[in-house]
Amino acid sequence: MKLALAVVTLTLWVLFLGSYRRTRSLYSAYWCAALGCWLAGNVAYWLKETDWGWASSPLGNALSVAGAFGVWAGFRSLRNLGTPLWLLFAAPAVTASATVIETDPDGAWQGGLVYFALMATGMALAARELALLKSRASQAHRPLLVVAAVLVAYFGCRIVVYAVAGPDSGVLHSYFSPAVTCLLLIMLLVLVSFSMTALNNHQLITRLNERATRDGLTGLLNREAFMELAGQELAALQTAGRSAAVVLADLDHFKSVNDTHGHAAGDAAIRAFAIACKGSLRRTDLVGRYGGEEFVIFLPGADEVAAETITTEISRRLAAAPAPDGLEFPTVSYGISSTPIAGSTLAQLIHTADGALYQAKAAGRNRAFTAQ
Repeated sequence: MKLALAVVTLTLWVLFLGSYRRTRSLYSAYWCAALGCWLAGNVAYWLKETDWGWASSPLGNALSVAGAFGVWAGFRSLRNLGTPLWLLFAAPAVTASATVIETDPDGAWQGGLVYFALMATGMALAARELALLKSRASQAHRPLLVVAAVLVAYFGCRIVVYAVAGPDSGVLHSYFSPAVTCLLLIMLLVLVSFSMTALNNHQLITRLNERATRDGLTGLLNREAFMELAGQELAALQTAGRSAAVVLADLDHFKSVNDTHGHAAGDAAIRAFAIACKGSLRRTDLVGRYGGEEFVIFLPGADEVAAETITTEISRRLAAAPAPDGLEFPTVSYGISSTPIAGSTLAQLIHTADGALYQAKAAGRNRAFTAQ
């Protein structure tokens, strides 16, 4: 059974290593690391009958626990959360120490209680991360959640039987032996790998979609994505009989910033404006980089007064933002239009806002003009 588990694990490790080399997905990296730990741990158990038998159980138990915590770290990466390295090394170190300290004539259950407890802990943490995944994520996480729960229950039962009945218990040897564990892990590894592939593909597609719809410098929507999303939102608002406002924003004297301080300073100003927008807008609002130093904002349910209030807040945040040494962020001019004035299409709203923006610049810049 251990040989079969090793063959299955090695096969999956090779396949996922190829996937990681193509995608560079952090999730795949952690899963490869977990499979590698389990494979190495399985090989370590084979050392029991050799001159290295003294290291067999400590090394095998530690690597198995490292694999479980690697799965936990991988699931955390799906939620864009990092995992401190010391947490990944602490549990295997504790497992190895407990295994060395505990003496067992045949070594079959050496360090068993700590090993079972930390395996259950690692899988319980993994199950928690899966349960916290947002519902809009790939539904492939649900089978993984079931698998993690099964492993938590299995190792939890091993803890109870080991603690209550002892390492010589017939129940422990019959239902929770290494052979039974290997059989369970083989079945679960195959199921998990199919689900992991689906999750890995979902993560890759999500990343590609982000690159296709987001501006690389600011993280805001690019022009094409903004026009599509705002157009859909405007149509829904018109059906419901609600209003909307569009704001066209342009950084004043932006060319002089580039000419005087360089393009890095210009990029810093654009990023600062994007951050000011994100901090000022509602979750329902849309903002995109329209081109160069020009931005477009869609405000569902807003009128001209609400739009002007938002532009004031954006400018306030930009003025208060920390700037690189020797640089003063430029002011911003705004043109505002709304559905009752500009008609029924997004293109008309933007065209009218552009006219208002021209008036704002002609009047001295650093102000917002509303289309009349």
